[in-house]
Amino acid sequence: MAVFNQKDFDNHEQVLFCSDDASGLKAIIAVHSTKLGPAVGGCRLWNYASDEDALEDVLRLSRGMTYKNAITGLPFGGGKSVIIGDAKTIKSDELFRAFGRFIHSLGGRYISAEDVNITTGDIMVVNQETPYVTGLEGKSGNPAPFTALGTYLGMKAAAKHKLGTESLKDVRIAIQGLGNVGHYLCDRLHNEGAKLIVTDINEGAIKRCVEEYGAEAVALDDIYSQEADIYAPCALGATINDHTIEQLKVSIVAGCANNQLAESRHGQALLDQGILYAPDYVINAGGIINVSFESVPGGYDAEKSTEKVNEIYHTLTEIFQRSASTGRPTNVVADELALEILQNGGK
Repeated sequence: MAVFNQKDFDNHEQVLFCSDDASGLKAIIAVHSTKLGPAVGGCRLWNYASDEDALEDVLRLSRGMTYKNAITGLPFGGGKSVIIGDAKTIKSDELFRAFGRFIHSLGGRYISAEDVNITTGDIMVVNQETPYVTGLEGKSGNPAPFTALGTYLGMKAAAKHKLGTESLKDVRIAIQGLGNVGHYLCDRLHNEGAKLIVTDINEGAIKRCVEEYGAEAVALDDIYSQEADIYAPCALGATINDHTIEQLKVSIVAGCANNQLAESRHGQALLDQGILYAPDYVINAGGIINVSFESVPGGYDAEKSTEKVNEIYHTLTEIFQRSASTGRPTNVVADELALEILQNGGK
């Protein structure tokens, strides 16, 4: 399996392949950059179709964390990890402790946290083997509510720019993915009076949103063609691609998923269709912002964390304005801003 020739390899500093026979652990840790500080990024547990798919995912995700932490103004580099397997069958204390030992072997260059199919309880087990984890119970805890808050505020910024009002009352929002973050997001949107259209691979999650929020449920592949104002990708990445863009009937794409664009060129494709895109690593930064406050002097402070998450609205507004004035896609503008910060050492 090629690594250096991988299309998503972006001068990553380190890629660690982890295998532990006793626990069944198969994992990959990718450290993209430590220029601004230790590489921080969550761990995702997913039943990838192939090792190559897992590698592609972790390379893209870790690069995204570098840009996310930079543009958000956090003193962190970017990293990510993936554990390969079925979350319903492979989870065990032994597996997470083995994973913790691999993290510890990096000597603090990489700090992990929860992500898809990983809970704060799982991270507490990893913590038994290494201090290089964040998002711990009793400290910042579950980052999902803060990721949802940032996404909600990002939607309001996008609506203000594109629709002329930041109010989401009666705005039709098609949400793909009703996991931990997705459900918190639905709750905020429902409370403001948004009209929700939802789908998920989990029928139970759909039923819950229909019952609690009066959401309209649609089939998985039908979410792209809904007559709505906002499409919110909140599941896995690459749902904005050649096949789906031609189906979209929305004014805005704004959701909490990582790596929403299958390729960078799809940002231009959205622009060409008059669709405003909220760059994923900007709008979904609420979780990493929250866990970053575990390391501030005086200890974790939820109020200060929330104040920092609120800045997502203003960062996106700046990106939208720059895009409008230059005619360049928002994802390109965001990348340029992140690179400027990286080149200036975080300043």
